[in-house]
Amino acid sequence: MAMTDAERAEAAAALIEAEWTGRWTEPITLAYEGADIDDAYAIGQLVTEAKVEAGRVVKGHKVGLTSKAMRSITGATEPDYGTIFDDWFVDEGTTVSMSRLNRPLVEIELVFVLGDRLAGPDVNPVDVIRATDFVVPAIEVVDSRYSRSGKPGVVDSIADAASCGFIVLGASPAALDQIDVRHVGGALYKNGEVEESGTAAAVMGNPVNSVAWLARKLHEFGVAMEPGHAILSGSFIRAHPVAAGDVFVADYGPLGQIGFGVSD
Repeated sequence: MAMTDAERAEAAAALIEAEWTGRWTEPITLAYEGADIDDAYAIGQLVTEAKVEAGRVVKGHKVGLTSKAMRSITGATEPDYGTIFDDWFVDEGTTVSMSRLNRPLVEIELVFVLGDRLAGPDVNPVDVIRATDFVVPAIEVVDSRYSRSGKPGVVDSIADAASCGFIVLGASPAALDQIDVRHVGGALYKNGEVEESGTAAAVMGNPVNSVAWLARKLHEFGVAMEPGHAILSGSFIRAHPVAAGDVFVADYGPLGQIGFGVSD
């Protein structure tokens, strides 16, 4: 631990204010010399507690930077992770104002919706399969509450809920015994042109593995995934930039299409 309790509380308050006002804050790694992952998760927990006290509802968790491509871009050596709130979900087909965003990027991934509690230091893929009610395709808009980039690694993103901006969920659920989740494919279209495509196997070999990893990591902090939680398992393409006027569509083949637009 490099930060004091007072510094952690100060950093959490700055992140909350940045989200609510759009006045973006300094990255943790630049504002507090030596801030580490324990500090980052503690800050994220303080943010979560404050939001819940203010009326927000925890709706799940996310794991990011699960592909080698994304870790190489960010300089991270491990995935990041964070808490998902009720006001970060937007309906398919929504047009989102650019004014609510900072430095947004688009990713495509699968979301695991839990039917049973998932927690513990020894969670494995079998436990994930048993606990999962169904999966749905999703678009995640990655964003941050920071005014600029910080130092390489995952400290800044973990403190900031793994850089989640908002999530668009598909409405074509599939049970894990109905599909080979590794081979689920998706293509991201931007303004009618294909940006990139990939398969879920890019996520730690199988997105089931990433959910198991996340359950074990959260256990270190005394956190469990609860029934009904939506678990973002990580993108299987690189993140792509967003600008006002853009329209994005993710085509998941048999699992359907989802999309959103961005206004000024």
